[in-house]
Amino acid sequence: MNGWQVRVVHRTGYKYASPATQSYNEARLTPRSDRRQSVVATRIETTPATRAYRYTDYWGTEVTSFDLHAPHTEFTVVATSVVETGETPETEEPRYDTTWKELKSDAVIDEHTEYLQPTKYTPRDRELASVAKQLRKGKDPAHSVLAISEWVHDQLTYRPGSTGVHSTATDAWRAREGVCQDYAHVTLVMLRAIGIPARYVSGYLHTRPSAALGETVAGESHAWIDAWTGGWWAYDPTNAIDIGPRHVWVALGRDYKDVAPLKGIFTGGKGSTLDVSVQLTRLA
Repeated sequence: MNGWQVRVVHRTGYKYASPATQSYNEARLTPRSDRRQSVVATRIETTPATRAYRYTDYWGTEVTSFDLHAPHTEFTVVATSVVETGETPETEEPRYDTTWKELKSDAVIDEHTEYLQPTKYTPRDRELASVAKQLRKGKDPAHSVLAISEWVHDQLTYRPGSTGVHSTATDAWRAREGVCQDYAHVTLVMLRAIGIPARYVSGYLHTRPSAALGETVAGESHAWIDAWTGGWWAYDPTNAIDIGPRHVWVALGRDYKDVAPLKGIFTGGKGSTLDVSVQLTRLA
């Protein structure tokens, strides 16, 4: 595989105003191996220590669940992974020979119906649907995916803090700004509006293409889209680039809700503060 070897350290820390007596959590922080990336090592550690249970969810994401039944004022989850990444193999490049007629077939709609339906984060939007239909004119499905992704990239302004984790695609579109989650959600709304099955991908992006070996950069979780045009393939609308060696994918779903890195509940505590950091290091 001609690519990178990347170490990802994702740290999430909670502090409680008063002791939490119990907490239950699910972490979607473990990369999976596929045709483009190979997971070398991965682990999730908690402080205080907990007993962890692992399973694969409905969407194919590896989930680590853990619970804590002792009073605590702080709780930290550290996910560390080493992943070898590469370019998408030429044999897996977007399939440009898939027709609109094939996408409308009962077999395709039946198999991918969950990635064609609106969700809370990706609701139907008349304006976005109208633009998507204009952009698809004269193009096959795969080229329509590229046209729509690049249009979203051009229309939205990347502005951290302008939206929140609960913002919908419509919220971001009305504001004309957002972060990677919003770029992905707006793109998904448009692709689904013209009958292209599309799903949300969460992961990480190493932000420095010229990084030296051993150099660590501060980063954040990243998001992009997978589209089905005869086969699944991914594209990054936030940066208008193909998925490459700097991308590490972790989870798949219909929208952000299906792939949230960490979610859970606690009793007691009287409120909490959250601190998240992501560090990426090119190892090879």
